[in-house]
Amino acid sequence: MRRTGALCSVLVLLLCGCEEKTKPSLIPLTQSDLPSQESWQSKVIVSDSARTKAILWAGHISVYKEQRYTLLDDSIHVDFFNELEEHTSVLTARRGKVNDVTRDFEAHDHVVVVSDDGTVLRTEHLFWDNARRKIHTDAFVDIVSRTEHIMGQGMQADQGLKNYEIFKVTGQALTNE
Repeated sequence: MRRTGALCSVLVLLLCGCEEKTKPSLIPLTQSDLPSQESWQSKVIVSDSARTKAILWAGHISVYKEQRYTLLDDSIHVDFFNELEEHTSVLTARRGKVNDVTRDFEAHDHVVVVSDDGTVLRTEHLFWDNARRKIHTDAFVDIVSRTEHIMGQGMQADQGLKNYEIFKVTGQALTNE
């Protein structure tokens, strides 16, 4: 009898300690939540009036036609060209986004821009204004050129990094050249 009573007590404790597990709620997806197109290991040429402005490679591209933007991830690489279609710089980042109306571009996570003259810009977020052919950010930047090393908060520059302005300089050094 003691055994049965002890067994019943254990069972009651176990049952009292159990909770009903709630099922995860499923959030219904609408058609606009899903990309209208996807591609992997893709190359996209951005041009205007038959002139190449940029060539983009991405591991994964998701086009959202209704929202008018394209998401890029899985490592991106962009070659930029000037008005004469001469190569000016290379941008790499982990992910990015393109405004499909303005063709403005933003890059995020480990962004590195290397100009053809060897200037290197490192930041976490960078924006390219397609109409002005300028890059800018409010994030921390680290720029190394042949003649200087500058760090600061925020900047703007031409896409070839020939002319740049650091908004809040936090460190500056001249190099030995």
